[in-house]
Amino acid sequence: MRTREVEFTLKDGRKALLRNPRNEDIPGLLEYLVQSAGETEFIVRSPEECGKYTPEREAKWIESMNASENAATLVCEVEGRIAGNCEVTRSAALITRHRAAIGIALLKEFWGQGIGTAMFREIEHIAKGWDDVSQLELEFVEGNTRARGLYEKMGFRIVGVRPDAFRLKDGTLHHEYIMMRKLSQE
Repeated sequence: MRTREVEFTLKDGRKALLRNPRNEDIPGLLEYLVQSAGETEFIVRSPEECGKYTPEREAKWIESMNASENAATLVCEVEGRIAGNCEVTRSAALITRHRAAIGIALLKEFWGQGIGTAMFREIEHIAKGWDDVSQLELEFVEGNTRARGLYEKMGFRIVGVRPDAFRLKDGTLHHEYIMMRKLSQE
């Protein structure tokens, strides 16, 4: 889905832009995917798995996301670099069409700069444009206290748990928590 562009200022004073990804972003997106996967164990991909992301695959993904009526993806650009991305996807099934799932990731150097908050505000704006969406949902991995804090700040609450859903590199198993927030149509 094509969305508006949103300019904002990071906590350190730099300018940032939330916008749809473009084909010219592909080299930066590929670099971002590998780097972000290596900076935390709480992303559902490892750097070793990022080889499947090719320029051709990313071009198809950008085209399909920008054309979709049920999903929107945004990148955050800071000083010409991809600092993070987020996605919101409305359920296609009529019985669950009131639900939209959210995913978000940032490069570590941009943590704590207000990007996550700006992304959530824009995701909410997009979701409110879907008349039938009344519930936002996401998941986080046990131990990811930074993400949990952001999600709770944005009004999300834990509604469930998937025990032992993630096996980290050291072999330890971690729960995945399911969070939800009702969407006000104000």
